[in-house]
Formats: sequence, C-alpha cells, structure tokens
Amino acid sequence: MTEAARRDDDAAVFGGGLPYPGSYWRSLFYFNIYRIAVAFLLLLATVLLGKSLLLGSWNQSLFITVSVTYVLFAAVAFATIAARKPDFPVQLVVQVCADILFIVLLLHASGGISSGLGLLLLANLAAAGIISRGRLTLFFAALASVAVLLEHTYEVLFFYGSYTLYVQAGLLSIGYFATAWLAHALAKRAVASEQLAAQREVDLASMAQVSQLVMQDMQDGVIVVDFQGVVRQMNPRAEDLLGPAPRQRDLLLKDYNPGLAARLARWRENPEAGFDPMRTIITQKVTAARFVPVGSQDHQGVVIFIEDLTRIQMQAQQMKLVSLGRLTANIAHEIRNPLSAINHATELLQEEVDLVESHGRLLEIIHDNAQRLDRMVQDVLRLNRRDRAVRETFPLGDFLNNFAAQFCQIEKVAESVIRVTIGVQSAVNFDRSHLNQIMWNLCRNALRYCQRKSGSVSVSVVAGAAPGTIELSVVDDGPGVAESLRAHLFEPFFTTASSGTGLGLYIAREVCEANGASLSFVESPSGAQFTVVMRSV
Repeated sequence: MTEAARRDDDAAVFGGGLPYPGSYWRSLFYFNIYRIAVAFLLLLATVLLGKSLLLGSWNQSLFITVSVTYVLFAAVAFATIAARKPDFPVQLVVQVCADILFIVLLLHASGGISSGLGLLLLANLAAAGIISRGRLTLFFAALASVAVLLEHTYEVLFFYGSYTLYVQAGLLSIGYFATAWLAHALAKRAVASEQLAAQREVDLASMAQVSQLVMQDMQDGVIVVDFQGVVRQMNPRAEDLLGPAPRQRDLLLKDYNPGLAARLARWRENPEAGFDPMRTIITQKVTAARFVPVGSQDHQGVVIFIEDLTRIQMQAQQMKLVSLGRLTANIAHEIRNPLSAINHATELLQEEVDLVESHGRLLEIIHDNAQRLDRMVQDVLRLNRRDRAVRETFPLGDFLNNFAAQFCQIEKVAESVIRVTIGVQSAVNFDRSHLNQIMWNLCRNALRYCQRKSGSVSVSVVAGAAPGTIELSVVDDGPGVAESLRAHLFEPFFTTASSGTGLGLYIAREVCEANGASLSFVESPSGAQFTVVMRSV
C-alpha cells in the first residue's frame, strides 16, 4: 500500500459517525489471516493425522464440519473487512464471539478440556484485546470462560465427564482473564504511545515549519553542513550572498564555495580562530562566516551563518548620515547663495589691474575654497537623489567612448591618457546621468593618482562571472590604495586629498545600487581598480 493510499485509508469515516483509522482495519485483517490459518491447519491435521493427534476423537464428523465452517467464516470475514461493513466494533465482536463458539465446539468434538484446544482462545483473546485497544477484553474473557465451563458441564451431565476437570477449566478461565488483563494493559500503553507519537509528530512538524520560516526570513545566510562536509540545508539568503548552488544531491561545501570550506576546516582545527571577511567573486558581496557546532562529537555537523558586511556597513553609514543629512539638506540652499556672492566678489577683485601680487594669491585661495564648498554642497544635495533613477536602455560601448572624449576635453588632458577597451558589446538599462556621475568620479580619482601617460587610465568592459552580467572596470597605474585605507574607501566624508569632499565614491556606490548595480574596490597588482557589476540587456 502506498503512503498516499494509507493516508486516505486512515482518514476514512465509518458508520455511526465514529472515525476508525485504517490501522484498526489492518489489524483486523491480519487477525483474520491468523484465524483462517488456524482453522485450515486444524482441518488439515484432522484429515491427515486425526487419529494420532486425537483431534475430533469424540466426534470427527462434527470436528470436520466445524473446521470447514470456520474456514468459510474466515473467508467471508475477509470480504466484510474489505467492504468495511458493518462497522468495526460490530465486526470485531461478531468475529471474536465466533472464535469462541468454533473453538469450544472443536474442543467438545475432541474430548473436552483434556484436549488442550482451549489454549487456542488465549491467542484470540490477546489479539482481540490489542485490536480493540483494551475495549471489551474482559467481556471476551468472561464469555470464553462461561463457554468453556458450560461445555464441560454438558460433558459431565451427558457424557460422564470428570468433575475433577473443573479445576483445569477454572485454571483455563483464570488464564483467559489474565490474558485479557495483560492485553488491556498493553493496549492502554500502545494507545498512550500512539497519542504521544502523534503529538510529537505534530510538534516536530510545527517546529520544522517554524524553523523553515525563520530561515527563509533571516537576513543572514544559513548553511547546514554535516560532518562529511555535505550541504544539507540552505536558505535563499545564502545563495544571494554566495551565488546560486548547483541543484544536486550530496553537494559538498568545497565544491560550492572552496573559500568557505577552507575556513570551516581551519575552524574545526581551532574553534577560537578568527577569520577575515571574504569577498564572493560571483556576487561581489563582502561576507563574514560564523560557525556553530551541532550534533555529537563524533558526528558533528555545523551551522554556518553568513553575514552580509556590505549591508551592515551601509546601515552604519546610513545611521551616520541620518542626522548629518537632515542638517546639510536644510542649510545647503542657504549656503549656496553666500558662496555665489563670494565667488563673484573674488572674480571682480581678481580683475583689478593694480592688484598686489600677495593679494592676488589670497584671492585665489578664497576662490578655490569657495569652489570646494560649492562642490560639497552639490554632493550633499545629490545624497537625496539616489532613488530618482530614470533608466533607459543604451549601448554601453558608445556611451563610454563619448564619455572619454568629453572627460579629456573638460579635464584638459590628452585623449590617449584614457584607453577604452570594449571586450563585450552589450546594452545596459541604466540612468545615463547616474552612470556619467559614476564614471566621472572614478576617472577623476584615477586621473589624480595616475602618471598621466598614454593608457594610464584604463576603462574596460568584460563579461561578468554571473550569467547576464557585465563588469565595467576603471584602473589606473598609480601607487594604489594602502591596505589600511581600503575599508574606508566608501565611507562618506572620508578623503585623503586636500581638495576632495569625501563623498564621490560614496555617492557613486549609492547611485549604482539605485540602478541595480554594485561598485567595489578590486585588488590589483598595480594601481587602483574599481569595478561596477551591472545587468546586461
């Protein structure tokens, strides 16, 4: 029987409005198999070995008739059990009463109590007690005892039976009641065990469902690995952080993410060891792993929590900018008016013919710093514009070539300084002004630190590691970024340049995310490399 059929079987409802699970009927079915086997064996033994076994010694024809009738009754019982009509309690009572009647008649045909056939009722009473879950067991025992005592009384009255065999009949009756009581106790314990198992099953199912929901909604990635390194469970967030997992059975962690597997191996050697954040090539996410052991010492599995450091850093930056942003957004417009007046007055003073040289230098300083303040105000105002992306689809190669020519013209550098390499022709769905702002910030930074030779700033487009993505990289031939400064590159108001605002890279990353892209710093053999990963169209 299939599991689905068994569930349907167990859910059946029978007459009287009382539910009787399929397990009751299966037990009755197996009990009937025992019944027909016993009846058939008695019949066969009577035919072949009746004289030597003393079966039917008093009335062999009656013994054979009763045995054949017993077999036919068991066969009919199979049909009623299959049809499940009448109800379960009715069939059980009828069948057990029939067992008592047939076995007592067989006992009578074989010479009464001394034949020993009365012992067969012990198995029937035990089975009836267990099948009925303890109900009616004492009734069946009393009925069997009365039947045996009446049969022996009939022998004493009409067939010169021995009065001394009443002791054997009484002991047999005591055995019936003892068997019934034992079956009743076992049935009660079985019912309690079934109820406990059912409750535990419900509890486990609820806990499993709750655990699954918790894992699905967690902001951290969760990977469950057994002691052999096989991935047993993984939530969708883990795939978002580490990349999609192959759909295969017994996936090894080292095949899915070798870096994470290496960290797990080192942790097992030294649980107190700390680990540096790792960057996933596919998703470009910076993550940290935390390992929690589960199971026994010999078969220790591990739950791996994958924390998105990028998200945490962004949250910290957002919290850092909450108060500052409110302040600067309110006063930015008020600052621009005095700045415009200062710039205008400075330009007028610089046009004076008889201006002292020292005064001209001071005016130049005023003008440069006023320009710097104006750029900072503009950058602050852009902080509130990250979600105002108006995307459009356009060829990325044409955009970059036009941008490079425009950038070199405005920054007054030779066009050969910037080399554009289009490794894959693709269109992107992006806000043009946002992409122009990103490239301007990246190329201005690269121009600030490069050697300003031919090809000092390299802009390249290649296919991304993840399907359907492309990588736009800006690389310079400068001294690179010191390792101590890399963690602070995208923090707002962090800068190493005397004339910088510290908002360029931060804003570039913000508008990248507003367009469904990501901006990250990539370690390079020489110079600094920044890579934008975006979807291709």
